Amino acid sequence: MENPVIVAENLTKVYKMGEVEVHALCGVSLTIQRGEVVAIMGPSGSGKSTLMNLLGCLDRPSSGEYFLDGETVSTLNDDQLATIRNRKVGFVFQIFNLLARTTALGNVELPLRYAGVTSDRKARARAALESVDLGDRIGHRPTELSGGEQQRVAIARALVNNPAIILADEPTGNLDSKSGHEIMNLLLALNRERGTTLIIVTHDPAIAKHTQRVIRLMDGLLENET
Repeated sequence: MENPVIVAENLTKVYKMGEVEVHALCGVSLTIQRGEVVAIMGPSGSGKSTLMNLLGCLDRPSSGEYFLDGETVSTLNDDQLATIRNRKVGFVFQIFNLLARTTALGNVELPLRYAGVTSDRKARARAALESVDLGDRIGHRPTELSGGEQQRVAIARALVNNPAIILADEPTGNLDSKSGHEIMNLLLALNRERGTTLIIVTHDPAIAKHTQRVIRLMDGLLENET
């Protein structure tokens, strides 16, 4: 039985640069099922970053409809988008985006602070760090952690609000091959154990081969799916 977490219908995105219009997306329709592991691939300028921004509620489409976890989000204002983003999307970026002077526990607490959680915030952040095997590093700052450990903190931060999707943008791009392999295995394990929908934006076929489906973009259009 189908259980979509993402439904996008004919999404377009046009950027205006002076008198020039740049058509970054030209009518993209796709459905991603709850619990799926999907890769989004395409060359530079194909529209994959634009699509990622729309799916992650970082931007709005110029036209088309986007439904995330059953909610219409394509027409929301900036404040409403920020609320949906905090509740329903966990981000993992190539650059870890951790606060340098804040402990691992404090970094993972941030989404809960933004969501107004007060009662069990530290316990939830600690549990998220334990789920990525960093229970013994909660008091360490990013400069005291390896690259792989910093990315684990970022994954724990992405998980702490129990989002509908995790959106990972080149999550192993800044890691050596061993750490990258460990991070990929961790993301796939979280998908298996929690049923978390995982969307990975990547240029690396070795990463894409671990996913269940590859969505390819070219010149703002879906090229094919495999």
